Amino acid sequence: MAILITGGAGYIGSHTVVVLIEAGYEVVVFDNFCNSSDKSIKRVEEIVGKFIPLVEGDIRNSIDLEKVFENYSIDAVIHFAGLKAVGESVAEPLKYYDNNIHGTAVLCEVMQKYGCKSIVFSSSATVYGDPHTTPIQEHFPLSATNPYGRTKLFIEEMLRDIFVADNQWKIALLRYFNPVGAHISGVIGEDPNGIPNNLMPFITQTAIGRREFLSVFGDDYDTVDGTGVRDYIHVVDLALGHLKAVEKLHTFESVMAINLGTGRGYSVLEVVNAFEKASNKAVPYKITPRRSGDVAKCYADPTYAKDVLGWEATRDINQMCEDSWRWQSNNPNGY
Repeated sequence: MAILITGGAGYIGSHTVVVLIEAGYEVVVFDNFCNSSDKSIKRVEEIVGKFIPLVEGDIRNSIDLEKVFENYSIDAVIHFAGLKAVGESVAEPLKYYDNNIHGTAVLCEVMQKYGCKSIVFSSSATVYGDPHTTPIQEHFPLSATNPYGRTKLFIEEMLRDIFVADNQWKIALLRYFNPVGAHISGVIGEDPNGIPNNLMPFITQTAIGRREFLSVFGDDYDTVDGTGVRDYIHVVDLALGHLKAVEKLHTFESVMAINLGTGRGYSVLEVVNAFEKASNKAVPYKITPRRSGDVAKCYADPTYAKDVLGWEATRDINQMCEDSWRWQSNNPNGY
């Protein structure tokens, strides 16, 4: 069975490539490298000991995608390709609507043309907006507090409409929370372009000396210490969730929306403390104003994922921090 992974050279994509190949799947990676490096796939090849087909292209370009479907027999798609920075989406919403929504529409059109109707979509907990209560369950009302989240929400609706029009499609919407950590080898990990938008690479880059201090966006939320609380999930656990979704996809009789999280929330300062213990490195930080579009608390009820996929997260915050630091210390300048 051959799986096309759009955005497969990125952080979550590269880790998912590893677990799919280790499970015996054939994989084709498609990426435009706007926020990733082809070096990540070379590193993955070192880990798995085999060649991985890598196609450079843009999901908004049907010609690029058609070349893949003409040259490979693709059975299913895991769709990671998308812009993902909340702050940037607020500043440049049209860029996000074009890349994320238009790109997904083009991808689905090409899939349909070539008779490939199985897709696992990289959605996000941002589709829940500012939840009234936590932990978050899949039946909660959907909304979004920023353009990035809206693109994920609109894509979910698009995929539901595609299923209504043709119920031969098999669709999983994986709503995941905050990926952190790295492969235990320290060979692949998170390497964002420019200033990190996510907490853990900001912490690790500060610890390694690339950043002077960590910016903590707000300390006046209604949380344990005033800083935002999130559900941090190890990227390898997340990758294994995608593997389980691929394995179960053929059994789905409707569009399945599934949370991938740990069920435990940690504040920014709790993560900083855990990282300092795991790395024995100090992480200086400064409190800065809240970031537009952020919410106070966001963590999952992961029960449904266990029931439907037979999946649950097993790696704790200490392992997340240890693996993040191993990656960063082995690769101080990233790829």
